[in-house]
Amino acid sequence: MPRVSAEHLTARRDQIIDAAIVRFAANGFQATGMADVIAESGLSAGAVYRYFTSKDDLIRAIVDRVLGRAVAGFDRWLAEQDDPDPAEAVATAVDLVADVAGRAPVDPTRVAVQAWAEALRNPAVYDVVQGAYGTIRSYLREAAVRAQAAGRLPRDADPHELSAAMLSLVLGFLLQRLLLGDVPAPDYGAAVRVLLAGPPPATAS
Repeated sequence: MPRVSAEHLTARRDQIIDAAIVRFAANGFQATGMADVIAESGLSAGAVYRYFTSKDDLIRAIVDRVLGRAVAGFDRWLAEQDDPDPAEAVATAVDLVADVAGRAPVDPTRVAVQAWAEALRNPAVYDVVQGAYGTIRSYLREAAVRAQAAGRLPRDADPHELSAAMLSLVLGFLLQRLLLGDVPAPDYGAAVRVLLAGPPPATAS
């Protein structure tokens, strides 16, 4: 029997994840079963179960994919910043959300919002979601710590609370983008910069 290449295995796995995103985004977690994902993927049940044994496994894979892309982008941004501007950190995270949203057959951020609700009733999903957003917040915390060291933020502020507020701005963009549809990432990022810049310097009369 010929050996199956790693590329083939990766492609099949991605095919199944794409199918799950399509069905979850359209019908939600509760109304979507493994049979629906199998039908969407065009593969046999055996092929799908070879990679994923449950919906929870699929949810974890979707979160890992989306988070991996976002983290890679934020990693690159942080590596280039000696004294990161907190507003730029939020704007960068927002741009990454918008970029990830456009890479799949269906916007995966639709699944992210559903995962919030599912996490409240499903401990397995809660663990996945908590870990994912905890990772994003840890990057924002690092940006806040560096900004404090550079004098951009007060040194006596709590980095944890700063990162929590920054994450709220990112998640607020995600939610408004899906529900209202009138918040393009560049415009939102520009508004965040204005909000966090503080008042303009007083002019001499």
